[in-house]
Amino acid sequence: MFHHPLVTFFVAQGIPEQTVLLLLMLPLVATLVAFFRQVIGIKAFGIYTPSIITFALLAFDPNGIKYGSAMFISIILVGMVTRFLLRNLRLLYLPRVAITLSIVSLSVLFLLFIGAITHRTGLASVSIFPLLIMITLAEKFVATQIEKGSKTAFILATETLVISIVGYFLVSWSWLTDFILAYPWAILFTFVINVWLGKWSGLRFTEYFRFQKITHSL
Repeated sequence: MFHHPLVTFFVAQGIPEQTVLLLLMLPLVATLVAFFRQVIGIKAFGIYTPSIITFALLAFDPNGIKYGSAMFISIILVGMVTRFLLRNLRLLYLPRVAITLSIVSLSVLFLLFIGAITHRTGLASVSIFPLLIMITLAEKFVATQIEKGSKTAFILATETLVISIVGYFLVSWSWLTDFILAYPWAILFTFVINVWLGKWSGLRFTEYFRFQKITHSL
């Protein structure tokens, strides 16, 4: 597999090739999230959360989608149940989030235990950092629940997972990874794409369905 001399230089200096690749792929993932937001109309939890969830899913390989999505959904469900149970206590925001994160972390530990005793190595052996990324999602979810309600929070969580899964397949695409390692300068085109997205003034794809009755009546 051909590597660009710059990539070879970085690797020769002791930077892991996987680290170089993921840092080069991050602009692509961020651009993908911006495209979904501006053109498709899928909001998700901003641009940062679906981007890092995408890379967290990679840590669950070789079954990133299955185990990563299961962990994602479990954290969201635990967050929803915990907020419901704490609702009548009328706690301040930070203590409430602290309790939620504590319960979520214990739930994740229990899931890892289940993975270990059932020999699900892709789940039991995952490193701590992807798990921490997933756990911090609970805070985002709870904050959205408080500000916009459970329905909106659940929709945004679903949209975040959808974008993250698409990003996972993008980052896992062997042809694309080989291309980026061979031509890392191609990442600069994401700036051009984002400038174009930043000037997008047309209807988003989802808005065609929202305003379908209006457009048909014209």
